[in-house]
Amino acid sequence: MRLSVLGSAASYPGPGHACAGYLVQTSATSVLLDCGNGVLANLGRVIDPVSLGAVVISHGHIDHFADVFALQAALRYAPSGPVPPLPLYLPPGLFDRMEALLGERGGHELREAFRVHEVEPGVRIDVGDLSIVPHAVDHAQSACAFVVTRGDARLCYTGDTQLGDAVRAAARGAGTLLADATLPEEYAGRAPHMTPAEAGELARDAGAHTLLLTHLWPTVDRDRALVDARERFGGRVIVADEQTVLDID
Repeated sequence: MRLSVLGSAASYPGPGHACAGYLVQTSATSVLLDCGNGVLANLGRVIDPVSLGAVVISHGHIDHFADVFALQAALRYAPSGPVPPLPLYLPPGLFDRMEALLGERGGHELREAFRVHEVEPGVRIDVGDLSIVPHAVDHAQSACAFVVTRGDARLCYTGDTQLGDAVRAAARGAGTLLADATLPEEYAGRAPHMTPAEAGELARDAGAHTLLLTHLWPTVDRDRALVDARERFGGRVIVADEQTVLDID
């Protein structure tokens, strides 16, 4: 399977960046993990949005789902006409809150665009030949990491989380770890996120061979983030940006 980073920024995007969004593709399907602000524009560089197999949202912070509203328009106003509803997996109650922002007509159109499912930790999501298992993590209410597998290939996307037993359990055995690395070291412990060094520790303990650092504040020194992660993890470390593409096997 192939991973394309569509958004690597935390909370708000800096110049040339977008917020959380990661496309996982096989020859049979494609799944978008999170759909934050700016993601849809980058998605269109890789695939036609109407060809998505599903969208899966990790938690209810807006930098992880804002472009679902834009995706709705792309699906309903496709050149060939409205496409069948796209499977959308998201935390309990989030879709209702999104719908409430739009009023009666807008909410109806949002429901026309998607086939809504609520994410439940431990309940597997199958999309084509991809299997996605949500794992509860320590961040916001109902926040999840996602373990994506196809055959022997195993990717763990931590979503937003602090380092702890929950995310360690999710990451265990993943060859590739796509990890929250929001906080510079001087801010460690001030918010429920990881630092690059903690992401490196997680990758080491999980037995991963590749670590992608993502969800970085726009003001974070990305070169320093790379150095900090390498102090704890001896495998391959990549600082994700909006052009990162990685084959996972």
